[in-house]
Order: sequence, then structure tokens, then C-alpha cells
Amino acid sequence: MTYLFISDLHLSPEHPRLVRGFLDLLDHYQDQQTQLYILGDWFNAWIGDDYTAPWLDEIVERLKRFTAQGNQVLFSVGNRDFALNQIFLNKFGGILLSEVSNLKINDVQIRIEHGDSLCTDDVAYQRFKKIIRNPLIIWILRNTPLSFRTQLANGFRKKSHESKEFKSYDVMDVNQDAVHDALKEVDLLIHGHTHRPQIHISQDKRRIVLGDWRLDQAQILEINQSKFSKQSINDLTLKTWSY
Repeated sequence: MTYLFISDLHLSPEHPRLVRGFLDLLDHYQDQQTQLYILGDWFNAWIGDDYTAPWLDEIVERLKRFTAQGNQVLFSVGNRDFALNQIFLNKFGGILLSEVSNLKINDVQIRIEHGDSLCTDDVAYQRFKKIIRNPLIIWILRNTPLSFRTQLANGFRKKSHESKEFKSYDVMDVNQDAVHDALKEVDLLIHGHTHRPQIHISQDKRRIVLGDWRLDQAQILEINQSKFSKQSINDLTLKTWSY
């Protein structure tokens, strides 16, 4: 069994190269008995499960082929695609994870998440997240016209880009106390969001930050179940996926 972890693809029709890179990834791993974990910001924006387009249809069809081979796709929402739900995943047999999930591979306890909840120093973002993720707000948004949701998503992206210009590097990174709490009962924490791929070491624990998909490559994590144990955590490395 191969466990594959990716995040922050930010797929959109404006960046066909990223879409092609994801489709090639599915082709590469479809014969390896793979559990694919997509830890948020799979799409640059998600305006609703009623949205359809040729580029998205191609992704769905390739995912159907991937899962038909016995592979699994598990998804945890990010700040860009928090409105994506099980309705879309049902099209290809995907599984929606909670915001924070735990899994065990052999004797290793692992926590996985998008990573934005760890950035507690970004008070403005956490306040906005609390509002926009309210179930009532999400229900209201899902019942507005698609054209309105499209405009709203464009506005959110623009505001997010502008706000980052005035935030310090440290504020947009994870809070170390939040990381410490997240690692308390696990051996390994895997997340994305910050676009700062790296493996962090804290005594006998590890925190792996996945890379975002930009330019022509991304940093992803591949774990081979047959070779994985607490003793082998030190050997984990991020893998470069080129496209």
C-alpha cells in the first residue's frame, strides 16, 4: 500500500499545466494500490457542487478511473475550497475527511490537516474563517445563484492576495504552541497551507509541510507501508513531483 499526501494544488482553468500535473499523478499511481490524501486547497476556489466545466469533467473522469483500480481518494478542505462536500466526491467514490484527521500506518500515529488552523497568530484570518465556515453561512451560500458565488469567490481571492502584502512572514506561518499541541498524541503531523515545504524535527516527532503546486514542480510525501515504522520516520523525505 502506498500512502500519498499532497496539498495546495490550486487547480483552475487558468492554469492547465497544474491540472495536467495532477492528471499525470493519478496515472502514475493508479497501479500502486494508493491511498491519496489531498489536504486542502485542491482547487483555487470552489463555488459549488453544481459547477461544471470541461476541465473539471476531465478531472472527475480520471478520478473515476483511479478509484476503479481499487485506489482511494480522501480529501480535507482548505481555505480555498472549504465549500466542497461529499456530493462532489460521490462522483468518483471519494471520501470527505474532517478538518483534522488521525490515521495509523503500522505503529506510527499520524495527524493530517490543511494547516490553516495552526496559524493562530493570523487573528484576522481566524476571525474570518470562523464566520465563513459557520454551517448557516455555508448553507446560505450554497443556495445563492452560481453567478453570485463566482463573483464572491473572485472577491475573496483578491482580498486574500491584498491582505498578504501587509502581513509579516511569521504571522502567516504556524504558531509553535499550536504545533506542540497538535503533536502531543501523535508521532507525525502532515499539513500544507503555508507553501513552505520542509521537514521539521522536534525530539522524536516530525512535522512535514507539503509544498504548493506552482511553476513546474511540487513537494509531495509518499509513504510505503511495507517499509514504514517509528524507526524509519527519520528517513522520510519530500518527493519532487515534476510536470
